[in-house]
Amino acid sequence: MRYAQVQQGWFLARPNRFIALVELDGKQVVCHVNNTGRCQELLRPGAEVILAEAQRPDRKTAYDLIAVYKEQLLINIDSQAPNQVAEEYLKRLFPGLTSVRREYRVGDSRLDLYAEAGERQVYIEVKGCTLEKAGIAMFPDAPTARGVKHLHTLIKLAAEGKEAWMLFVIQMDGPRCFQPNDNIDPAFGQALRKAAAAGVHIHAVDCCVEKGGLFCQKPISVLLP
Repeated sequence: MRYAQVQQGWFLARPNRFIALVELDGKQVVCHVNNTGRCQELLRPGAEVILAEAQRPDRKTAYDLIAVYKEQLLINIDSQAPNQVAEEYLKRLFPGLTSVRREYRVGDSRLDLYAEAGERQVYIEVKGCTLEKAGIAMFPDAPTARGVKHLHTLIKLAAEGKEAWMLFVIQMDGPRCFQPNDNIDPAFGQALRKAAAAGVHIHAVDCCVEKGGLFCQKPISVLLP
């Protein structure tokens, strides 16, 4: 996926989870942060950030904060991006893909994607990952009851003999593996292990991150220690 127009700025502060103050061309601008995670290790004063110009002229904020540099590593933090790049990635993941549906309802849950490839019917939940420590990508960076609920839905589908996937889109290039962040949310880690044992496919893919785009690259190992 590509962004229409991007600019480079410097992060100043995050007054709340939806808003960031950024220095752009010597002026302070208010930007929308489309990520409810903490991102504490990324959004630090003075960090170099990438902004995308809003496509709606009536918006209160003229920019979205979409990416931030962690030293030399550019990390996309746009929470809408993983679903878009995942949908593109499905063509590689499932040869013969014929259809994809978004926001697919299963009981009282909505899964991000439902795909058909020949006789295969695949139920997919997508999670974007922006946290990296010592070469290990980790999710989540804040407790997620919603994420646990989605895993339970996938477990139920697998128990019914259906093909269920948890797809982690690693919004950066370079991590050697992925594992759940048990220190932040042990319930999610426990549910992920239960899902793997139940036959849910746990898949992680890293990304090429550009200032103006995000693209899935290659699968990385999933560790469930």
